[in-house]
Amino acid sequence: QVQLVESGGGLVHPGGSLRLACAASGSIFSNNVMGWYRQAPGKLRELVAGIASGGITNYGDSVKGRFTISRDNAKNTVYLQMNNLRPEDTAVYYCSLEQPGRDDLWGQGTRVTVSS
Repeated sequence: QVQLVESGGGLVHPGGSLRLACAASGSIFSNNVMGWYRQAPGKLRELVAGIASGGITNYGDSVKGRFTISRDNAKNTVYLQMNNLRPEDTAVYYCSLEQPGRDDLWGQGTRVTVSS
């Protein structure tokens, strides 16, 4: 059974940085897409960033130029480096794993709070 375990959330001041990590364990196809979504109170879950196993990335418009997604395929781990954080980045961040022919998998979520 595949599991996703997230880490790295917390409280940070505006303009600060955080790094999230998500490790996938279990039987995982080498061809996959890992990513991060977020959900703020009262809002729909939205894409933050995604990265394919080959390295192609995509970002939500609101984080372009501030967030960077990366992955270590040997460790089945995806990272999200978040710089210049804003109060509107406050949300629960969820790791995701998409594999061909399988249901999408989600992590338990890690809370990021940006506040002075």
